[in-house]
Amino acid sequence: MKFIVMLLLILNSFAFAEPKFLMPEEAFKASAHLKKRCTIGATIELGEDIYLYQSKVSAKIVEKNSGIVIDRLILPEGVDHDGEKVYLSSPSIDIALAKTRELDEIVPITVVLSYQGCSEQGLCYEPMETTFNFDIETSALLQKSDTPVAAKKTPIAVSETDRITQTFIEGNVPLILLTFFTFGLLLSLTPCIFPMIPILSSIIVAQGKNMDARRGFLLSLVYVLSMSIAYTIAGVLAGLFGGNIQIAMQNPWVISTFALLFVGLAVSMFGYFKIGLPSSWQTKLTKSSEEASSKGGYLGVALMGFLSALIVGPCVAPPLAGALVYIGQSGDALLGGAALFVLSIGMGIPLLLIGTGAGKYMPRPGGWMDTVSHIFGVVMLVIAIWMLSRIIAPSLTMLLWAALLIIVSVYLGALESLQGHHKGIKPFLKGVGIMMLAYGLVLFYGGIKGETNPLSPLAAELQTQTPSTEKTTAALAFKTIHSSEELDAVLAQSKGKKVMLDFYADWCTSCKEFDEITFKDPVVIESLKDYVLVRADVTADSDAEKALTKRFGLFGPPAMIFFDESGDSIKGAELIGYKDPQSFITHIQTLEKP
Repeated sequence: MKFIVMLLLILNSFAFAEPKFLMPEEAFKASAHLKKRCTIGATIELGEDIYLYQSKVSAKIVEKNSGIVIDRLILPEGVDHDGEKVYLSSPSIDIALAKTRELDEIVPITVVLSYQGCSEQGLCYEPMETTFNFDIETSALLQKSDTPVAAKKTPIAVSETDRITQTFIEGNVPLILLTFFTFGLLLSLTPCIFPMIPILSSIIVAQGKNMDARRGFLLSLVYVLSMSIAYTIAGVLAGLFGGNIQIAMQNPWVISTFALLFVGLAVSMFGYFKIGLPSSWQTKLTKSSEEASSKGGYLGVALMGFLSALIVGPCVAPPLAGALVYIGQSGDALLGGAALFVLSIGMGIPLLLIGTGAGKYMPRPGGWMDTVSHIFGVVMLVIAIWMLSRIIAPSLTMLLWAALLIIVSVYLGALESLQGHHKGIKPFLKGVGIMMLAYGLVLFYGGIKGETNPLSPLAAELQTQTPSTEKTTAALAFKTIHSSEELDAVLAQSKGKKVMLDFYADWCTSCKEFDEITFKDPVVIESLKDYVLVRADVTADSDAEKALTKRFGLFGPPAMIFFDESGDSIKGAELIGYKDPQSFITHIQTLEKP
């Protein structure tokens, strides 16, 4: 067949003036190079009037027992042409590699790139192959025991994270930075950033002397820039080396220390003591210059912003995951880091607005200023309890919330008489105090009874009194695992059934959202009735849990991996970050489509 095509091309060049067909090696010029870490980049340069069938592009590794396989073949989307998807211009292709066993050496492989196309002049070329040889540093590859030996001939589904990674590959730097700044603005509306608001506000209140809009803005800017630098450093290191500093910081010692710091700040705001340098040092600084004192304040704000980013909000969302994947695959820490930095700045825009407003409308020194300080002292205690809830039993957390509410209610005068105070704000404060006291007592009762949800402290009591015909749908039941070995055992037992693997941690705010909102939705529960539900609890961040997370190229929870009936992970079907019930249901329905 090849001889016949070549003969026709030669005869055509001599016998006819039009049309003139290109030789196969002129029509298709394939090249490939090894990108940093775990991806091969390939390009098929098309000649004039040549188009390429998208469905005919495939790749395979010749060596069957090398331990290296093609994980994903990432293809650009073609255009419609006579009912087929084709490329009218030269496509760039990414061949992502993985290993099927433990390897830590350089392994030579032979990659065969296959493709077929036609000329607009009316000739279709036979399928072609180009062979490339590479030496692969296997220590950089992710290990995936369920990866097929050869990539599919049709393009794989592309997940949200992969689509974001693709924006980096396309290389439009201004568009990338603008896109990630927009992502940051959207992430600023999620619970990941909410704890930063009272922290920054409390810092401004604590430094309330001579406070105005300009100083409030500058303090906020220092906080946001420090937060952004921390996110960027943590992200670049995670992308390059596979570890996540934020997750490493979620251990009991670090969290307890940070919670104790907030308790200290709260006690200071209540006026029991002031946090500052020794008086002799302060005198020397004052004599040196007023500016030195100001710089000290900014330094403290910078330190709090840096630590808050690492400890308070370890959330993984698709934009963050996409940037980390790009850094890991390409080694381009500059562009990836810049994207993470502008992402963080976008997340910090609300903080800048709130800080500026707090500085402008800060009460002057006096009674009101003391009241505001006391309010933010309570806020500091709220943050301390919220952080401790990651490492202590839920029922004990309930008791801490109860204690805080009861103490605050007493401060508001819930147990005091209103005699002689029927006007003004005191009756209002007493009413608020009574409600807080009542709720605190309910929380205390729920904690004693072993309840875990502060928003539903009497759930078990109410459920036992509800007729069986009116009981709500039971919550989803997950089988908890901590290692790849446990997962493989579950997959082996679940052959013939679909499996959903949920990556979870106690310190993950978005994971709690899934449990309290998405996974309690009746339609979500119904949509998962045919799935075996497995939960990878990575709270302890042990070596086995790290290996399990790395197996799927993840950087932290929340994330979900879906497996088909044969036990193979469905490429492009993973979910990263929180999804509300409707978005989750839509995703499940997409997986159900043939």
